[in-house]
Amino acid sequence: KSLSFSTRDIVCGLFFILAGLFFAIQAYGLDLGTAFRMGPGYFPFVLAGILIVLGVIVIIQGTQIEHEPMGPIAWRGMLLILPAPIFFGLTIRGLGFVPSLFLTALIAAFASNKMRPGMALLLVCGLTIFSVVVFSYALGLPFRRFGPWLGQ
Repeated sequence: KSLSFSTRDIVCGLFFILAGLFFAIQAYGLDLGTAFRMGPGYFPFVLAGILIVLGVIVIIQGTQIEHEPMGPIAWRGMLLILPAPIFFGLTIRGLGFVPSLFLTALIAAFASNKMRPGMALLLVCGLTIFSVVVFSYALGLPFRRFGPWLGQ
């Protein structure tokens, strides 16, 4: 059996490694602290290390696994998933947490061709209720549930 490699995996792995190195260098000048008393550079440095390790894993797998050709690009998914967090960021202050999260999740839900409107509404309602309970009540985060754009 001959050694085959996936150019896509090699490029992705190198990208992860370069991104990890970039963030590790950025965090290098900051105080790292310890795991129990984290400094401002600790979290970025740990995440950079994880990115580098993932990059190495992707490269290794790219040289050892038989690969399938890449399928068609999922344009619908990209056109709905990528703008969803941007929509959330732009509307969270004006609409408030509940409507922004609801609409963001609804946008993202239709990224799949298999999602039906009834199921999407059920999932989005569940996600919104769960998020309000966890972030607003359990963690007590101080944010507006409904914003000024809604007359509140």
